[in-house]
Amino acid sequence: MQKLRKRIGRILGILAALAAIAAIVEQMKLPARERTWHGKVYGVPYDFRRPTLGRLRQSWWNPEDPTLFTGRTFGVGWAVNIHRLLQIASSRLHRP
Repeated sequence: MQKLRKRIGRILGILAALAAIAAIVEQMKLPARERTWHGKVYGVPYDFRRPTLGRLRQSWWNPEDPTLFTGRTFGVGWAVNIHRLLQIASSRLHRP
């Protein structure tokens, strides 16, 4: 079981690295003034801008966002909207 977990971790790491490379290549193809350093590549969100408190809050604690998974504040992939996670857990705990 541990070998399988290790192998899956390695595969996910490789996929994340490939997505990061694809995102950087996508941005570098644009003229310098049009580069935003955030977006999606193959449906995977990325953000290479300097993190801010506002974007951290938006990713990790956003009561206004009904989604559980949000784009990461920095890097490639998803973050968990902890506010939404707690709402889901609370509703499941209080179910008759």
